[in-house]
Amino acid sequence: MADDIVREFLAESNENLDTLDRELVLLEKDPKNSNILGSVFRSIHTIKGTCGFLGFTKLEKVAHSGENLLSNMRDGKLTLNTEIASGLMFMVDAVRRMLTAIEATGQDGEADYRDLIESLTRLQQPSTGGTPEPLPLPGKPSVKASVASEKKISTPAPVEEAPPKKSEMAEAARASSPAAPATDRTKAPEAGPGTIRVDVSLLDRLMNLVGELVLARNQVLQFTSSLENATLTATSQRLNLITTELQEGVMKTRMQPIGNIWSKFPRTVRDVAMNCGKQVRIEMLGQETELDKTIIEAIKDPLTHLVRNSVDHGIERPEVRVAAGKGAEGCLTLRAYHEGGQVNIEIIDDGAGLDHERIRRKAVEKGLLSPEKAALLSERDAVNLILMAGFSTAEKVTNVSGRGVGMDVVKTNIEKIGGTVDVQSEPGRGTTVKMKIPLTLAIVPGLVVVSSDKRFVIPQVSLIELVRIDGDSARTGIEMIHGVPVYRLRGRLLPLAYLDRELRLERKEKSADADSAVNMVVLQADGRQFGLIVDEIKDTEEIVVKPLGRRLKSIKTFAGATIMGDGKVALILDVLGLAQRAKVISEVHDRAATEPEVDNREKTTDKQTFLVFAGPDDARMALPLGILARLEEFPASQVERSGTQCVIQYRGQILPLIRLHVVLQERRQRRRHAAPAAPSADAGLIQVLVCNHEGQTVGLVVEQILDIVEDRVEVKSPATRPGVLYAAVIENRVTELLDLSAILQRAEASRELEEEPMKVGN
Repeated sequence: MADDIVREFLAESNENLDTLDRELVLLEKDPKNSNILGSVFRSIHTIKGTCGFLGFTKLEKVAHSGENLLSNMRDGKLTLNTEIASGLMFMVDAVRRMLTAIEATGQDGEADYRDLIESLTRLQQPSTGGTPEPLPLPGKPSVKASVASEKKISTPAPVEEAPPKKSEMAEAARASSPAAPATDRTKAPEAGPGTIRVDVSLLDRLMNLVGELVLARNQVLQFTSSLENATLTATSQRLNLITTELQEGVMKTRMQPIGNIWSKFPRTVRDVAMNCGKQVRIEMLGQETELDKTIIEAIKDPLTHLVRNSVDHGIERPEVRVAAGKGAEGCLTLRAYHEGGQVNIEIIDDGAGLDHERIRRKAVEKGLLSPEKAALLSERDAVNLILMAGFSTAEKVTNVSGRGVGMDVVKTNIEKIGGTVDVQSEPGRGTTVKMKIPLTLAIVPGLVVVSSDKRFVIPQVSLIELVRIDGDSARTGIEMIHGVPVYRLRGRLLPLAYLDRELRLERKEKSADADSAVNMVVLQADGRQFGLIVDEIKDTEEIVVKPLGRRLKSIKTFAGATIMGDGKVALILDVLGLAQRAKVISEVHDRAATEPEVDNREKTTDKQTFLVFAGPDDARMALPLGILARLEEFPASQVERSGTQCVIQYRGQILPLIRLHVVLQERRQRRRHAAPAAPSADAGLIQVLVCNHEGQTVGLVVEQILDIVEDRVEVKSPATRPGVLYAAVIENRVTELLDLSAILQRAEASRELEEEPMKVGN
């Protein structure tokens, strides 16, 4: 029971310390805010009272000295200043260190905090206007502070604390009870009657068990698909649905808002800014964006480094900013949002930006690039040189940065979890570091491919599109440039890699009558695209990622393994490692450097990828590729009705279908001069875009899927009908961009129009 009480105390105290870090920074900016001051006081009072009750006397004394200081501020005897704020933050650091010792040894540590207590006691006295004395670091007494304390006149000695009275212990117990009244904190929700604390190890075990259940589900589905047993098929579909819902539920228990790690950054920004003599404020957008806890842990250190780097390297000193026509105070913005099944995180500063020429010179000086290659780099590629190992533009090494380590580690750690890092900068305006990371690593969708009769899985997060090259194009479409195979995809050269060659697999010779088509998977690694040639492309399925053994971890080509539906093991490809092994990334960089400058400027302009399709009235329409899950063709005979809605059974679920010609309240008009088309084998198929939108999966029935294009949307005109965002020129054709949210709303509102039967081509 005592152990349970201590664990509860540690968990609650650590939460309180995280809140204190954030609130002390806010209080320093607004010393008159009585609500924040009261909240800080209650947090310290709770820690002090409970640790005294549990017998942690050293921790109690440090907390009590901080409580006395806060009490004088609350009573109006003192006003918070920089020195007092620093003292309270040092106290928070000391308490955190002692809590760590309690968790490890059951005792509050051997460090001596007498100098810290004396300094906090000195701060309780009204200021005499002299020079502030330095405060000792927690557990590391400052010599200067010790000497200064000996010279003090009429400074009361630290008060020895008596054991807390029963009434005080009861008050502390009431304050730490889950049923305690809610405080003024609105930034972090308090645990209430509807929530419980669950050990992380239990969540990990549940996640592992769900992973095994997913593997068993996949095996059952593969087995039943080969049998003609309606009862068994229905039961397996029911199992599939329950497993999917259970998986989603367990995944949600592991999801945490990114604000949990961002809450520490106001303190980090404040400390680094003071150390560098700068004025910096921090703004955070999208704190509620959720990630799996394993991802949260993986990005915590890289994010901390980027935040410190932005303050130290990015934002200028106040006098420099004023001379440049800016405000003395710099701004660091953190932004997070979901997009295309991934989480985007941006670290934006309004500092001086990066000097492209200086970066080029430094890269040459450090031997990272030859002068010729450095001169040919585009501005974007030059900026991203700061992600190379050993690169630094700092003139001297400080306790914050300048050693040439860190940014490459950030890039490596983010890429380990399947993410990407990109740096964009504009001289005089600031720098933005963009990270794209997956939501989770435990269970991910993957594309199954076959090469030399062996199956491999490609994480879908790296997948751009699938291309099949038929007929003469398979023989003449693939060219060789400087010894590198390339394919011209929509006017753009795409470097190629053959999976069997890179993995040194025994090549499978095709018979004379075998299909001569080439199957290509277009992938993205390190912000660059390349085509991977495989023998066959299978379906996508959810895979449970299993780590490789210790002896295999050093192989960069593989990211892990998974168990397929038939019980056999398939290796998961590491797309970045495979691209580096095939040297397609370096070839892309070299080729990009040799292109004309006008093309480089074109590349730096943001492009978007769209799926273009034919809509009602022969309209050319498009949707961003990121919101599409799959492209499907279904026999029209499989379409059923559920009330007034058209639906289809899809992957063990019921997929609602939305017909554009109904939602847009239009009828498809046949071209007047078109000759009657000859009947074809697939005349009974409908083409469906499976879209994910705010947790909802729907099928959008379209006339015909035309192409996937990448283009800049620069020319726009207002929409001419509801359900359309705007009209734009994409690949020199006027194209309507659909508003999926509006389409779903109109579909809901126009259910009464869903009376006519589904017809082929509608």
